[in-house]
Amino acid sequence: MGATKLTHVTTINPNNTNIHGPVVDEVEGLIKVYKDGHVERSQLMPCVGPSLPLELGVACSDVVIDNLTNVWARLYVPMMTTTKSSVSKLPLIVYFHGGGFCVGSTSWSCYHEFLARLSSRSRCLVMSVDYRLAPENPLPAAYEDGVNAILWLNKARNDNLWAKLCDFGRIFLAGDSAGGNIADQVAARLASTEDLTLKIEGTILIQPFYGGEERTESEKRVGNNKSSVLTLEGSDAWWRLSLPRGANREHPYCKPVKIKSSTVIRTLVCVAEMDLLMDRNMEMCDGNEEVIKRVVHKGVGHAFHILGKSQLAHTTTLEMLCHIDAFIHHDDPLK
Repeated sequence: MGATKLTHVTTINPNNTNIHGPVVDEVEGLIKVYKDGHVERSQLMPCVGPSLPLELGVACSDVVIDNLTNVWARLYVPMMTTTKSSVSKLPLIVYFHGGGFCVGSTSWSCYHEFLARLSSRSRCLVMSVDYRLAPENPLPAAYEDGVNAILWLNKARNDNLWAKLCDFGRIFLAGDSAGGNIADQVAARLASTEDLTLKIEGTILIQPFYGGEERTESEKRVGNNKSSVLTLEGSDAWWRLSLPRGANREHPYCKPVKIKSSTVIRTLVCVAEMDLLMDRNMEMCDGNEEVIKRVVHKGVGHAFHILGKSQLAHTTTLEMLCHIDAFIHHDDPLK
């Protein structure tokens, strides 16, 4: 498999005001947008290559999906599948990282470590998609990249060694925060794709990012907590930067999608109790409990699974991985 260049992350330069004009929008410490359209992102996380410790038992490599848009993906393969002469094919999780649609990368160390653990614990192949970011590429660019990644899978299934290990009838679209929103939207768009020979079995939405003009109780309660990873001020800014010009938070991109499909697509929603998105995440789960499963993680906030350093965050992340594993393999006789 061919390697690809990792996403470049620009460090914010406080001296650029005179070059690009005044700052017209920003999320403090994360991103600045200047009057002339120039965008600067901070080096929030180190970007890493596809190497992993051998003891983790997961092989990893990068693949190019679209040279024109510079969209690529990182593949994680449990090594147990490569050492047994006879083994059942494994489900595939297609994952989209968070970051308000505007920051983040598949190569961020926090995602690299988390997704390697997800692959190992869930006994699944994982393909983490590095999609185009707003505001340079406003929505629906990220949704389009997600759909194109699945269409690429549809074509590449017979041309790659890892594809021989994959059960293309059991694909799960997953993501956290903005990535959960993307997974939801991509699943809905693929439901109307007639020539798709692979099957989307379910979605796994981890604290999916949704919004609205009217404030929810959890937004009022948590939104002004400066120690929170996601504040109300930051949430509003991410939407301003990512939505189409002139749209507000009542735009359909800000809302969960009701998927219209001839086959049932199961959904797991992982909710964080101390997250300002809690109410919106809980509300989307109202309905058929056989189709939508909800898990509420107590005492933790937004993005605890990748940014949390406490023992509680670590323990709760392991619990979440167990829930994801059970959701995927609920009807698996090997479970």
